[in-house]
Amino acid sequence: MSNISSHFQNSPDAEGYFGRFGGNHYPEELRSALLELTNSYQELRQSSEFQSTLNKVRVGLQGRPTPIQHLENLSNQVGGAQIFIKREDLNHTGAHKINHCVGFALLAKRMGKKKLIAETGAGQHGVALATAAAYFGLECEVHMGEVDIGKQSSNVGKMQLLGARVVSVATGQSALKDASDSAFNAYVEQHGHALYAIGSAIGPHPFPMIVRDFQGVVGQEAREQFISMNGSLPEHVVACVAGGSNAMGIYTGFIDDPVVLHAVEPLGRSDELGQHAATLSYGRPGTLHGARSIVLQQDDGTLASVSSVASGLAYPGVGPEIAMLHEAGRLSIAGISDEEAVNAFFRMAKFEGIIPALESAHALAFAIRLASQRPSSERILVNLSGRGDKDVDYVLANYTWAG
Repeated sequence: MSNISSHFQNSPDAEGYFGRFGGNHYPEELRSALLELTNSYQELRQSSEFQSTLNKVRVGLQGRPTPIQHLENLSNQVGGAQIFIKREDLNHTGAHKINHCVGFALLAKRMGKKKLIAETGAGQHGVALATAAAYFGLECEVHMGEVDIGKQSSNVGKMQLLGARVVSVATGQSALKDASDSAFNAYVEQHGHALYAIGSAIGPHPFPMIVRDFQGVVGQEAREQFISMNGSLPEHVVACVAGGSNAMGIYTGFIDDPVVLHAVEPLGRSDELGQHAATLSYGRPGTLHGARSIVLQQDDGTLASVSSVASGLAYPGVGPEIAMLHEAGRLSIAGISDEEAVNAFFRMAKFEGIIPALESAHALAFAIRLASQRPSSERILVNLSGRGDKDVDYVLANYTWAG
């Protein structure tokens, strides 16, 4: 671990690279806008006035800090390690996404931008961004795959109620990757007056750094809270991983500690290419959405199709910092199938009174598995990145819990 113990001070480098991943592989016409964003962010992140305003919004609008909860019922059922959750589902709008959305909105205001553009999969990022835009008096344009619009109709309605324009994307698989393509293209056309508020720790520099920094509040809070609650650190920290915003958020608090960091990927319907979105397990280096990272690809180098019951995890890549941590051996990789995630979704509702997002249910399913394999003296901290209101109708229409 010593080779990356100070990587938050050293990564990304001046060119936006996390080791050999990252950088800025985007059209030349956008480079001036990305340089403007980098310079503005580097200046504002040092501003005590900017940080003070951000903290005020986090407390007043978001409801931070979010608590840590011991899942006593599930832990007793499993009979092994004790499971704890960081309740990011209790944020206003229901997920961790608002952590970076309010940051981007405040950044846009300080840069003189009038509009926020973004993509969304499960709709949580779209709702959070529409909320932040309304709060700060900005226009908002959210690109969403046609398939996800059908699955997440309640979040679409919320975005529209909050004043956002929702752009339906019908290309490719009509899912998160395609929505990202569409949003990037819109940013290229509108960067003079708009800021792209990317939905995860992906994309060209400086987006992965900005999202990580704004999400870092999760890990900072969690570390302090867990020590206060238990007297020491957890042995394991678990997060679901696609782009990596919630994962990098909680990892930030524990990266330098002797804690196992688990990255839980969506195994979807099977391990056959096109039936999952387990990029770290089955991908290889490539370029996606303006950055070098690990990408799911066909033999000829074209992007592979992906599948996951969780719309927010149906992405054929990971953020460049996640890729670096994986290559450095800092992450323990695990996969959870659709069936296992849905089972955890039902189990949390039945025995803990919490309905988790399907994305978070992947992390919970793995934590349950891990707890059964570890002694009761160990503790597992899961980032419960979002609540499952958005998923209830879909799950009940398509699955039955055997109990």
